[in-house]
Amino acid sequence: MKRWQAGLAGVAMAFLAGSGWAGEGDWAHYGGAPGGGQYSPLTQVTPGNVGRLKVAWSFHTGEQGAGLPDPERRRFEANPLVVDGRMYLTTGTDIVFALDAATGIKLWSFDPKIARDKHYSDPASRGVTYWRDPQAAAGSACATRIVFGTLDARLIALDAGNGQPCAGFGTAGTIDLHVGIDSRDQSESPWRNYAVTSPPVIAGDVLVSGSSVGDNRAHKQEQGVVRGYDVRTGQLVWRWDPVPRNADDPRAAGWQVDQASTVGSANAWPPLSVDPALGLVYVPTGSASPDYYGGERVGDNRDANSLVALDAKTGRRVWAQQLVHHDLWDYDLASQPALATVQTAQGPREAVLQATKTGFLFAFDRRNGEPVFPISEVPVPASDVPGEHASPTQPMPEPALRLARHAPLTAADAWGVLPSSKQACAKLIGGLRSEGIFTPPSVRGTIASPGWGGGINWGGIAIDPARQLAIMPVMEVPMQVALIPRADYDALTSEEARTRFPGQEFNSMDGTPYAMRRGTLLSPSGTPCVAPPWGKLVAVNLRTRTVAWERPLGTLEDMLPWLPLEVGMPMLGGAVSTASGLTFIAAAADARLRAFDSMTGKELWSSKLPAGGHATPSVYAVNGTQYIAIAAGGREGLGKLDDALVVYTLDGTGKDLVFQHGVAVRMTVLAVAGVLVLALLSGGPVWWWKRRRCRR
Repeated sequence: MKRWQAGLAGVAMAFLAGSGWAGEGDWAHYGGAPGGGQYSPLTQVTPGNVGRLKVAWSFHTGEQGAGLPDPERRRFEANPLVVDGRMYLTTGTDIVFALDAATGIKLWSFDPKIARDKHYSDPASRGVTYWRDPQAAAGSACATRIVFGTLDARLIALDAGNGQPCAGFGTAGTIDLHVGIDSRDQSESPWRNYAVTSPPVIAGDVLVSGSSVGDNRAHKQEQGVVRGYDVRTGQLVWRWDPVPRNADDPRAAGWQVDQASTVGSANAWPPLSVDPALGLVYVPTGSASPDYYGGERVGDNRDANSLVALDAKTGRRVWAQQLVHHDLWDYDLASQPALATVQTAQGPREAVLQATKTGFLFAFDRRNGEPVFPISEVPVPASDVPGEHASPTQPMPEPALRLARHAPLTAADAWGVLPSSKQACAKLIGGLRSEGIFTPPSVRGTIASPGWGGGINWGGIAIDPARQLAIMPVMEVPMQVALIPRADYDALTSEEARTRFPGQEFNSMDGTPYAMRRGTLLSPSGTPCVAPPWGKLVAVNLRTRTVAWERPLGTLEDMLPWLPLEVGMPMLGGAVSTASGLTFIAAAADARLRAFDSMTGKELWSSKLPAGGHATPSVYAVNGTQYIAIAAGGREGLGKLDDALVVYTLDGTGKDLVFQHGVAVRMTVLAVAGVLVLALLSGGPVWWWKRRRCRR
């Protein structure tokens, strides 16, 4: 190992060990560390030998959605933890597994038995939390714990050794998070909209959890409170509400208090982060309800759509930075804040980085929230909707750190595989309001670019501290949203909605003058109405605040097997970087796990997965052997579904699930495919066009 690599590994391991129990090779927290960062100090797998990665073992959870009313919506997005040779993970329906991390042998499982006759607004679980009690005798009951949240809003603590509930935590091992919340989850309703989908965090003796709230049902929704509990007993220690409920609150200047007293959401649904040294919890909040009309929440809605630092012991708000004023676009802060030491011209800064659905990258001083990267208030378009008061400006980083397309879309930007698709897209774009990012929703219909999926979603940021790189997946799929006057919505039948607006989603936004509909900006052939890439991997040099490289992520191989062109596909999931200079990511809709050179973005290896890896990999070591694990569950709208966890190691001996393409072979295929696509887009062979027409 090179000297700088050894030093870096030592620093990283010291940080990982800040909790007092994480060992070398462990992946003991979501994102790899209490402060995220999606980084591993392991160096056994290198750019020189990564081509030898093969499947070591795979495990099937058995969660196929049986009994659920919508099994096609089940999701497997876990970032597995590994501590002391044991792996802990959860399915989208909150079934927890403990496995031998070297072999995949099941050690125990626990099923919290959520109601399977209900629809869940976000049927996902991104992982569990591990805790070792420094006051407990080794081997005693619940001396080590697995804590996780559920789709029916419970926090559950299990003995990490045997999977049994910790009797002294809450009531028989469970806390009901509906207590103290004005919940609309009624027993007779077929829907459950208040949940926990990301693992809680632990700071000292305090367990901190946010929540997931189903969007756009109404103005009055569940409050997005963040709560701290005693990690041993489950007793409530503090609660922090992102919305001020009275005029004495210093944040009330950003609201009309009579409205704020009833507004919901502004919740923190992605993973939180902890700085153990400062005793701070970093909370990324979402939009106040509902997303697309703010006439019932006039003001900038301070602390919604914000990165907030809370004192872990008391819940006191230490500082906050709002990154979207008066959100009208569902631009929640969706990714985990990432702690990093940023090398600046003035010296190193201990920073917290926040990526956003808008495709922006921000950085703040961890202690006081002072911007490390410059931020400007930029004028943005005004609303044309009666009763709406859009913010006249929005905070933006330097242009180099605006990583997604933000310019207005015009009919000239329309794209389609076929001429007819391009023409249909041009007509669609021409009929919608499009004045660039932050164009407010309208009754006419507005283009949202980036859309509510991002930009940068919960896949977050992978930090390479030595190379000073922040590497993240960025989606480039524009969407459309329209407000529907209440009388028109009430008169709209389900059949008419399906016929006039196929594939679009409707929400009632009760308590406001409007309902809403939204959908992806698609051509009749089902592809986005703009030219690819629709998804890319971007590396930002933190020293220079510039893009070091970017590249499309994902091919058309599943849609057009004869044309595996790397166009950049829609994606969800995160990346992990390693000290040896590799970045691993699946995420894209073509169901591949890939390894890239972190410095150049060159693809060095890939392996086909049984379904899309819409999760963040875990990188860990057991007995001196390094492994890379990815949950490959797929996702509705992004390909087929599965229940597989796939784990790789050098010269793995497990059954390889797929044929692995050599880079040289793939490059040859892509070169030929590129020629074919150019021919197609320039008019294409007449025989091919005629055959397409005959198939309609």
